[in-house]
Amino acid sequence: MRIFDPHIHMTSRTTDDYERMAAAGVRAVVEPAFWLGQPRTSPDSFADYFDSIIGWEPFRASQFGVRHHATIALNPKEANDPRCRPVLDLLPRYLEKDGVVAVGEIGYDSMTPAEDEAFAAQLALAVAHDLPAMVHTPHRDKARGVERSLAVVAESGIDPGRVVLDHLNEVTAGLVRDSGCWLGFSIYPDTKMSPPRMVELLRLYGTERMLVNSAADWGRSDPLLTRATGEAMLLAGFTADDVDRVLWRNPVEFYAQSGRLDLTGVDDADAPGGAGGQPGAGGAGGTFAGNSILRGGS
Repeated sequence: MRIFDPHIHMTSRTTDDYERMAAAGVRAVVEPAFWLGQPRTSPDSFADYFDSIIGWEPFRASQFGVRHHATIALNPKEANDPRCRPVLDLLPRYLEKDGVVAVGEIGYDSMTPAEDEAFAAQLALAVAHDLPAMVHTPHRDKARGVERSLAVVAESGIDPGRVVLDHLNEVTAGLVRDSGCWLGFSIYPDTKMSPPRMVELLRLYGTERMLVNSAADWGRSDPLLTRATGEAMLLAGFTADDVDRVLWRNPVEFYAQSGRLDLTGVDDADAPGGAGGQPGAGGAGGTFAGNSILRGGS
């Protein structure tokens, strides 16, 4: 089973997670920019963060044969903080980077006027930079948030086939299905979606334009729930080709629209861990900016 996790916050995870993910078949990930968990105090902290997810994280992932790409944005939650808004002027610099495959996460948290402005501005950046867009749908009042998100996407002029609305569930999937946008689902231990619920949605809506992710971050989450969803699909009677479509070919198709998705030597790898080295063995070795993932005097 080959797995491409299209939404996971690896900067919040340990190197051990990369090892476990590679052993489970995860060969590629996309890391969307998201909020820090505590208030950022200036745009400068965004610059360091963006540099990390397009530099250090791809190196760390490569040690286990996992290909890492990123999406860049001012996330909805921090769009409400006036100290963070100037980062919108910084985004064009990062949206030109090779490893950046979309603008995201953008969208709504509390559906405020500030979020409206940031959402529209960043969809315009996606159009200007010819990139797909990843839209975060709010965790509260989700149906209204999805309807409002779809309206903003339509107003922006972006091709809906270049947009994924993420964190969907049984209430909102039908709203997005006929929009032409992609449907994203985050599989969590307790909240959002579970593997059995995801299987039922795949039975209902099919496998086209469906993206399954772990959205794992510093909260309670599990980077192996993509694998668990694939296993649940097989137990429910889906074919291995169905699983490959949902967990690999769909995210490849979506992010390939950026023209920057590079899976050379990964998508056709013979074993988990792929081209970057053996999981747990220090991978390809080397350093990034003088630093390695090795410890203990190595």
